[in-house]
Amino acid sequence: MVVCVCRAILHYSLGFFVACYPFALVYRRFLFHQSAFVIHLFHTLSGLSLAVFNFGSQVYHSALCIVVQFLFLRLMGRTVTGVLSSFIFQMTYLLTGYYYTATDEYDIKWTMPHCVLTLKLIGLAFDYYDGGKETLSAEQKQAAITSTPSLLEVCGFSYFYGGFLVGPQFTLRNYLKLVSREMSDCPGQVPNSGIPALKRFCLGLFFLSIFATCGPYYPDSYYLTDEYEAQPFWYRCVFILLWAKVNLYKYVSCWLITEGVCILSGLGYNGRSETGELQWDACANMRVWMFETTPLFTGTINSFNINTNAWVARHIFKRLKFLGNKMASQTATLFFLAIWHGLHSGYILCFSMEFIIVNVEKQAQTIVKDSPLLTSIANGPLYPLVYLVQQFIHWLFMGYPLVPFCLFTYDKWLKVYLSVYFCGHVFFFALILLLPYLRKALVPRKAKLDKKED
Repeated sequence: MVVCVCRAILHYSLGFFVACYPFALVYRRFLFHQSAFVIHLFHTLSGLSLAVFNFGSQVYHSALCIVVQFLFLRLMGRTVTGVLSSFIFQMTYLLTGYYYTATDEYDIKWTMPHCVLTLKLIGLAFDYYDGGKETLSAEQKQAAITSTPSLLEVCGFSYFYGGFLVGPQFTLRNYLKLVSREMSDCPGQVPNSGIPALKRFCLGLFFLSIFATCGPYYPDSYYLTDEYEAQPFWYRCVFILLWAKVNLYKYVSCWLITEGVCILSGLGYNGRSETGELQWDACANMRVWMFETTPLFTGTINSFNINTNAWVARHIFKRLKFLGNKMASQTATLFFLAIWHGLHSGYILCFSMEFIIVNVEKQAQTIVKDSPLLTSIANGPLYPLVYLVQQFIHWLFMGYPLVPFCLFTYDKWLKVYLSVYFCGHVFFFALILLLPYLRKALVPRKAKLDKKED
């Protein structure tokens, strides 16, 4: 099974190597100064060719949803009804696709790029709605669409070769800036993005080679063997840790490679930093250094699949503010993420564990911050040892919720969890019970009173 998955990921990635980069080069060399009509048509046809190459006649699924979304914009306008209709239709279509096509294996079918397209089209509905509002947040102002897009603009945005298959997410407004030659360090001219794009491409190749080399040694299928179950408890836990690290590199490599395509075309341009340095991270889906070095669960989450997380924060979490409860908004957001990934029980379990882990970590960080003893240890000469312990716990329990995420069905992930005695659940539920007592023991009374006043 793992060999098939590795081959599938390599096939997908090589598709980018032989198609997406040449598309970006053709755009830069021959089409950059052409009319908007020609550029939209090129992006539409190039993305469609990728879709047909990978999924054949099933390309009609994406075409249908794009046309329906365009009709929602035209016929319903900037209304709540239009947003709700878009959301319900696009999510229902995606979930129906999951229902009829999903198996208990890693599927590379039309639903894989369609889940990316679903967010893109729902985000388009939200941004179009925001374009008619008078009061907007700074974030909404950057994405709001003030005019009604044409069908060709929506198609070019949806099929853009740098984001159609595996992302990243970007707004129609940024895409239109690309077409109008604004996404460049030299406005109106071809961006000087060749070197930054090459760096991300090479970094993606590096992680792809790690996955291709190490992936077969850490197959998902090994969890279900008698050999794994016969191993000592410590070995089973360490396998989860190493398996998780290697397994995530298949996502890291694909996102870095596609980011390179976006940078090469200009879509990755993000202005200049405060020091005047050019930034090409508008389409970055990975903060690689943070991902590799952070000892925190929230650090890994914030460095992984950045644009999707930002999309969910902007369009789901922040728009649920009317609930008046941050915890309820967080729960609903993670539930949305779970079903957006698929209908398997493993997704629900994975994101429910994320909810528990993140909230426990936040409580633990608050205790460390408020406790002079723990602060001195964290900032003292023992920190390297503390860091190593943190990293072990961090990657062990990052791998723990990834088990159901990758094994999908309850009969598989339950077998693995039973073999490690539900250690992740035991660990974090124990912390939920213990942290209030640790706070009482380690945090001075004055700090507690100041916290209450805040």
